[in-house]
Formats: sequence, C-alpha cells, structure tokens
Amino acid sequence: MAGSRSVLVLTNPHDVTADVVLRLLAERRVPAVRLDPGVDLHAGASLTVTFRTGDQRGALRTASRELDLDHVRSVWTRRPSPYEGPSEQHGQNRRFAAEQSFWGAGGVLASLPGAHYVNHPWDNRAAEFKPVQLSTARRCGLLVPNTVMTDDAEEARRFVASSHGAVVYKPLWNSPYRVNGQPHSVWVREVNGSEITDAVSVCPHLFQVKVDKAFDVRVTAVGGRLIGVRIDSPDLDWRRRQDLMTCTPIEVPEPVARAVVTYLAELRLTYGAFDFAVTAGCDWYFLECNPNGQWAWQPAEATSAIARALADQLEKGPDT
Repeated sequence: MAGSRSVLVLTNPHDVTADVVLRLLAERRVPAVRLDPGVDLHAGASLTVTFRTGDQRGALRTASRELDLDHVRSVWTRRPSPYEGPSEQHGQNRRFAAEQSFWGAGGVLASLPGAHYVNHPWDNRAAEFKPVQLSTARRCGLLVPNTVMTDDAEEARRFVASSHGAVVYKPLWNSPYRVNGQPHSVWVREVNGSEITDAVSVCPHLFQVKVDKAFDVRVTAVGGRLIGVRIDSPDLDWRRRQDLMTCTPIEVPEPVARAVVTYLAELRLTYGAFDFAVTAGCDWYFLECNPNGQWAWQPAEATSAIARALADQLEKGPDT
C-alpha cells in the first residue's frame, strides 16, 4: 500500500459503527487499514519505526497487508481495545508488556507525520474531563447549569439547599462498577441534601442544578457540519432506557452552532457528540460533550449524514 495515502482506523473488531464508515470509504475506493493495536500487535501484527536526523520512517505489517506509515492520510481513533498485554503472560510480565505497548506503539500511532486525526488520541483524552468540558462550554458562550464539584459534604449540602429547583448528581467518569457481582451503571439522578453524607470526602462529586427541560438534544459535530436530533424520553437520563425514547431531526440554532464550532476549535477536536437539555423557552443548556461518542443509534437520516461527514474528513486528509 506504499504511496496509497491510506486511512488508518484504530478500533476493536466488534465495532459495527466503524463498519458503516469503512463501507463508504470502500465505495469511494479510499484504501483503509483497520487495527486494534492493544490486541493485534500481540497476535501477529508488527510495528517498526526508525528515527534519524531529518527523517522518520515506519511500517505496520498485518497478516494481510503492509502499511507505510509515512503515507497515512488520516487516522480515525474510534474504539480500540485497552492495552492489556499478551494473554499468555501473567502478573508483572503482562503489565510490563502492556505498558511498553501503550507508550511505544501508542506513541507511534499518535505521531504519524502529516496525518489528519479524527480525533487525536491525546486531544480525545483531554476533552473527556467534565470540568474541562464545562469550562470550555462557558468560555464559548454556551449556557451551563449551575454546577459544583466538591469533596466536601457540607459544601455539597449547601449547594443543594441554596439552589432554586432540584439538583442532580453526575459521575465524573463512567467507571466500571459491580453490585453483587453484576455490572451496574451509575446514572444521572436527583439528590437531596439528606442523602449527602461524609462519604463525599472519598473523591470529588459533581452536583448540578436540574434543567427544567422540555426535551434533550444530541448534536453530532464533524468539523463544521452539525447534525441535531431531538430526544424525547420519560427518563432524566435518556441513556438508561433507550428503547423508550423517540428521536426526530432538529435544527441547531445559529448561536449554539457557532459556540459548538468554537468549542471544537478550543479543544482541537474534529468530532464531538454534544448533549443539551432544552427548556420550553428554547434555552439550550450544555450538559457534556463526548469527544468519541456513539452515533449509529440515531435515526437513519442522521446516521447516514454523520457517516458521510466522517468519511469526508478521513478521505480529505490533512488541510494543506
């Protein structure tokens, strides 16, 4: 594939969302290579890179092809598996191999010369911090619900007591959690002052004034292209029971659209999945932006538009 200006897609083999875009790239005759580096590099694939003064060269070899890393036009950091090391290793040997793979292979794949990243993995990570999201949204002119993050139970109770209206608790990260051995999700939910105990001191907690919303909106942004979907759900957190929600297309107001594009530029993102709570008075309150959020669950029209926008970004490569 030397000289072919290929697209490199970093994702796991079960990612059917990536398949949608890969099919579009195939129809456009844009060569693409799919790699799950945390797994494939322990299962027959290999990565070699050399650095010299004034020169950098690299090659990725899989069972079916060889990719010249100097000729990658775009990298789509989709949903690669964690770097966990080879399964035949155990204990500290496996941890050592996993960490060397992350810092070695991960570093190479994040520094391909001239490649266009959607998104760059380091920018993805930086943009996943909820305090960063709220701070950036505020600077970009988006409405942000009154929010406090604290590890002081008295401060949390004071925030609840002084807020006009209900307050919700949100986890700062989707940490794996089990109850009686079964996976358990920590959803957004209302909280009152009497529920807040000194256990808050264990780690930071995020409390936010509940928006009196009429509906939710997901805005999927790919570069300057915004695809809005209205979400009507009986739940405070629509993700909890997606089978009960309905989705319809919605136009994004111009002031919100401008702020979203500015947000992407601030955090050096090409892609972002923005969630808004919209009031009856048409005030759009920013809730969060997942820099690598899922999108293929949306209505066919929206899913198709997002897939085309992503394929366009990957096909065009870096701006010249």
